[in-house]
Amino acid sequence: MKKNLLFVVGSLREKSFNSQLARRAGEIVADRADISFLDYADIPFMNQDMESPEPAAVARVRKAVLAADGIWIFTPEYNGSFPGVLKNLLDWLSRPLVPGDMASGTAVAGKLVTVSGAGGKNATRTVRSDMARLLSFMRMDVICGEGTGVALAAENFADDILTLSAKDEDALSKQAAEFLSAVMSMPRN
Repeated sequence: MKKNLLFVVGSLREKSFNSQLARRAGEIVADRADISFLDYADIPFMNQDMESPEPAAVARVRKAVLAADGIWIFTPEYNGSFPGVLKNLLDWLSRPLVPGDMASGTAVAGKLVTVSGAGGKNATRTVRSDMARLLSFMRMDVICGEGTGVALAAENFADDILTLSAKDEDALSKQAAEFLSAVMSMPRN
């Protein structure tokens, strides 16, 4: 039986390189997992005053996360850090399922997660490192450490098309295999 992987792209840009990277990862794992993409563009800014009752968009996102066997985050690096929309999503997901009751758990605690990113010559190294630390703090089980980074060439920015080298393809395939192995070994939710 195939496991459910939820892909989270940290950019809302229509031609996002990280959306393209996620689609390629989806092609790599398509025969071994069911893939869905998290749509979270409509969640409000995190605000404890809005936690109860939770906004409908937050409830929908939490439901998708809870149903996933594993989460794969694809993130750009903005000014050496997280994209604001992604951090906002993670802040909502880190909140207790029952407002004010930390014993109720969160939608992400104990979830398997891995990270990839496409960006400038740094290949999103800084944000992937920070992301691994943040996800661990959120009590997620980070697989593949800092994951896979893809350095974009100048021509990528000119034509908005992600091109992966053989080395990039190999790294992404290895990450997919390691992540799927971890997800497959976990009992069904």
